Amino acid sequence: MSFRLLIATPTEVVVDCPDVVSLTAEDDSGCFGILTGHADFVTVLASSVVSWRRQSGRMSHCAVRRGVLGMEGGARLSIATREAVLSDDLEKLEGEVLARFAHGLEAERAARVEATALRMKAIRRIVHYLRAPGSSWPEAAS
Repeated sequence: MSFRLLIATPTEVVVDCPDVVSLTAEDDSGCFGILTGHADFVTVLASSVVSWRRQSGRMSHCAVRRGVLGMEGGARLSIATREAVLSDDLEKLEGEVLARFAHGLEAERAARVEATALRMKAIRRIVHYLRAPGSSWPEAAS
């Protein structure tokens, strides 16, 4: 007996596996397991690794950046998440997640620097226009 696992991000279906026999995941209350026939429920996942075993015995893993997990009818488990990284090797998955995390931090830093530069440019332009001849802006004290 097995259930179908679907993991999706806003842009793609990362996993569509029809023969899952067990799954472990983590929410804010801790780690939990799911087997075929599990009662229907919904929970919010923590940023963590979801692991599952297929009927063949093969293990697979997916790092998720938070998300919502729902079990329906004991036969369909779905996870909706902002970001997912799939791998059959936990060590490889760790490396990929750390690389994506570092890249994401660098992209955020670059965006903050660019936004700050744009704000400063806008402030300089406003001050320039306010200090122009004929402006009612008070002159700076000398």
